[in-house]
Amino acid sequence: MSKFTKEMVDNYAEKLLIGLTDAENKMVLDEMEIIEETMNKIANFKEIAKVEPMTHCLDDFTVELRSDIAEESADINDILSNCDNYEDREIVVPKVVDTNDVHE
Repeated sequence: MSKFTKEMVDNYAEKLLIGLTDAENKMVLDEMEIIEETMNKIANFKEIAKVEPMTHCLDDFTVELRSDIAEESADINDILSNCDNYEDREIVVPKVVDTNDVHE
């Protein structure tokens, strides 16, 4: 696996539409280096291939899944009757993200 570079981080940040300062880019690179070192340590454990994968970190954890049965959903008119503001079948909610805060 090739090492992460400043250019790679900048490219990913651009694709995700987030701008990174040089300090933030360095922080990401430092964190990726720590992750890579940790993964290399794990990969070098003796007989790691013989270890059975875990599904949960607790030994006594059990999962009980419910049956996947299709059920009738609530009537849309009943749901909308509890809303203060809606248009057609969509509930109108207050804006929570300011588009002026989005990095370009």
